[in-house]
Amino acid sequence: MGAYQTLVVGTDGSDSSLRAVDHAAAFAAENRAKLIIAMAHLPHPDKGGWARPARPDRVIDPRAEYTLGGEGAYKMHGSAPVYAILREAHNRAKIAGAQDIEERAVVGAPAPALVKLAKEVNADLLVIGDVGLNVAGGQLLGSVPANVCRKAKTDVLIVHTAD
Repeated sequence: MGAYQTLVVGTDGSDSSLRAVDHAAAFAAENRAKLIIAMAHLPHPDKGGWARPARPDRVIDPRAEYTLGGEGAYKMHGSAPVYAILREAHNRAKIAGAQDIEERAVVGAPAPALVKLAKEVNADLLVIGDVGLNVAGGQLLGSVPANVCRKAKTDVLIVHTAD
């Protein structure tokens, strides 16, 4: 068994995040590690959650739109499609060679939700894509990868996913 036994990888259904899943799955396969694929989502507006974003094709807290704006299209809105995205990520992870795969839908903003999950499952490694690190909004307000790196108490692998 390698040094890493439990990996958490975050996805939002974007091509970039699915490339991070591919990388994490290959790494998990090499290390015979458990791979937990996580999708953070915000509470549904009908259940006392935040207001519906102005752009229904984005999965973001409307208060964070400037942080994540312009980073690409996301595939879901609300919580129903979360499981379809997790299923797609699971299938990609299997193809990449991961054997022990778990899916988790977690409520909350991406960075804090992923950090919290990694702590709860005693993850050895938290894997995320690099989208947002080099955009102006991410540099000024903070991006998911940067926030994860600042807050995580475990190793973090930032996968270069940009073309």
